[in-house]
Amino acid sequence: MEKRERKKIRVLAGGVFDLLHVGHIHFLSQAKSLGDELVVIVAHDETVRMQKRREPVNPAEDRAELLRALKMVDEVYIGSPGTIDYELVRKINPDIVAIGPDQRFSCERLKEELRKHGINSEVIRIPYLYKEDRAKTSKIIQRIVETYCE
Repeated sequence: MEKRERKKIRVLAGGVFDLLHVGHIHFLSQAKSLGDELVVIVAHDETVRMQKRREPVNPAEDRAELLRALKMVDEVYIGSPGTIDYELVRKINPDIVAIGPDQRFSCERLKEELRKHGINSEVIRIPYLYKEDRAKTSKIIQRIVETYCE
């Protein structure tokens, strides 16, 4: 009897991932648990400036390199400047798009936008596991400034 190979489930996660912290690790671990392969899109530096209204602490290339070193991450791309790079998402062809707890996307709205671009992925929001002050880059930066700069 011929053995059929099961299709690998590909999960896509995106984010800034500046000052990699426990919240990022939880998000990526949970995203990976949804499938077999985890592909990550790191926000372009220009996107960080637009969305966060600050300079990234680490450039996108460094953030991508850190993510590539994580065992749960299979592939890493740097996104295009601006919002969602639908062409790149189409190329990745994810079965699932994992949304972080602090990402400002509506799952339903994102699913609709993906479909408009010919991408039929399920969209799942990953909940917070840690207290927000331990799992947000802005809070970590604030603690560093308060502790070492005053």
